[in-house]
Amino acid sequence: MGTGREAVKITHFPMTFSAADGRSVYRTTAILIGFRLLPIAAPAESPAPALPHVRIISVGGTIDSTGSGRLDLADYGGPNNKRVPVEKMVEQLPELKTVAEVTVEEQMLPQGKGSPGRTMATVLKLARRASEIFTQEPDIAGIVVTQGTNNLEESAYFLDLTVHSKKPVVFVGAQRPSTALSSDGWLNLYNAIRVAAASQSAGKGTLLCMDEEINAARDVKKTAAYRVEAFKSPDLGFIGYADSDRIIYYRLPIRRHTVDSEFDATKIDTLPQVDIEYSYLDASGAPIDALVAEGAKGIVVDGSGAGSPSNQQNDAIKRAQAKGVIIVVTTRTGTGRVLETKSRKKDGLIPGDNLTPQKARILLQLALTQTHDPVQIKRMFDEY
Repeated sequence: MGTGREAVKITHFPMTFSAADGRSVYRTTAILIGFRLLPIAAPAESPAPALPHVRIISVGGTIDSTGSGRLDLADYGGPNNKRVPVEKMVEQLPELKTVAEVTVEEQMLPQGKGSPGRTMATVLKLARRASEIFTQEPDIAGIVVTQGTNNLEESAYFLDLTVHSKKPVVFVGAQRPSTALSSDGWLNLYNAIRVAAASQSAGKGTLLCMDEEINAARDVKKTAAYRVEAFKSPDLGFIGYADSDRIIYYRLPIRRHTVDSEFDATKIDTLPQVDIEYSYLDASGAPIDALVAEGAKGIVVDGSGAGSPSNQQNDAIKRAQAKGVIIVVTTRTGTGRVLETKSRKKDGLIPGDNLTPQKARILLQLALTQTHDPVQIKRMFDEY
């Protein structure tokens, strides 16, 4: 602690004396009368601002998998796969201490099941849990979901449609296991937490952050089997980036999502069966008949070109529609919209816009929890 001075008083006394040559000399002598040291208080330090609280929900995947060696980029996984708890990954990322307060909960699939063990029931459970966290823990700034990349875009889109919160849910995965040379999971996890903690992420719906790129859940799709830059939004592009200096956005998703959605995970117990059929030259209509017999309430046909089923599929579609099955058509090209033409309107086919077939399936499942009216379902595909 420093010191200060107080009550310093100087008094001047006149003095006269003779110089050597006999002249009188007048001088003033200053005498210090009083002096006292006082303590100076150190400037008050402002308390450090509280870090945003981010919750991680781990449901397994490549991001926390381990391989047999650093060059094992493809044969990891299986019943003998040893996973690294995501909580341990967080502990090994000390850089997060300046980003967010992070808590982790594990919702692992059965050992050895991996992505094939994931079902729409598990995705619904995840959506309900995210909704519960936002409702019961108002201090949570955002949620990060670590998941295998095979179905990442489907899970993300389902939560985008069913979790009613402006706070972000950010999905993240990895293309290489945690033990691999130049594993991408560590930086992906770090950046996903940064995105979830950033105030500017609010209101943008469910997001997917990998390879430093931020995608909207509705638009993103997996475009590579093993490459690190695996997720893109082919029609509309990224909405932002997780760059080293800051989280930055350039556009907003404007289709209905989250708080503006009419679908609510907390009010859904089960989802109707909806399946996907792929179109190609001479594609048989028998699989459509079989799915209807199995109990499908809706079918998405991923048509060729602008969304065209084969002749055999068209015949099967008519038989399915006669039994009340809703048919949505998408395009196998991977980009572009399927339009409502006069022939599609006449045939009662609902265009899937620019949704991938797997996302059209999810929207149709949710639509069928509300209505079986094709007009209303068409409206939903126009709005979401």
